Amino acid sequence: MEQTTLILLVLSLALGAHGLSPKKCSLTGQWINDLGSTMKILNVNGNGDFSGTYLTAVTATSNEIKESPLQGSLQRKNQKGQPTFGFTVNWTFSDSVTVFTGQCFVDKNGKEVLKTMWLLRSRVDNIENDWKATRVGINVFTRVPLQSE
Repeated sequence: MEQTTLILLVLSLALGAHGLSPKKCSLTGQWINDLGSTMKILNVNGNGDFSGTYLTAVTATSNEIKESPLQGSLQRKNQKGQPTFGFTVNWTFSDSVTVFTGQCFVDKNGKEVLKTMWLLRSRVDNIENDWKATRVGINVFTRVPLQSE
């Protein structure tokens, strides 16, 4: 009887542990980065494509900052719940475009984090100024908590 109980206990623990899969990271929703810029990613379709909006908190221009559209793609082959992705922001207030690439992680506390690297390409007047047209950086985004109504 004790051996049967022990086997059932081990079996139930094994089955229960299998059901404790790690939390999956979802791009959909509102995010804020370490500089205070915010973005909203709408639903990701079956092909991994998504769209949304980006509102930067920083700019190198003197133009008024405006919300700008983003278009992106999520790597759908990653079934482990921490997908890679990329998106482009076409700035509505300047002659620049930024491309982001990154990965969606769930940290040890269960918090979703987007780790990204970006390239910002600004328009220049001639090829001699091409050397100063591209900037590179990194941003870390965290999910904006939903506010109760």
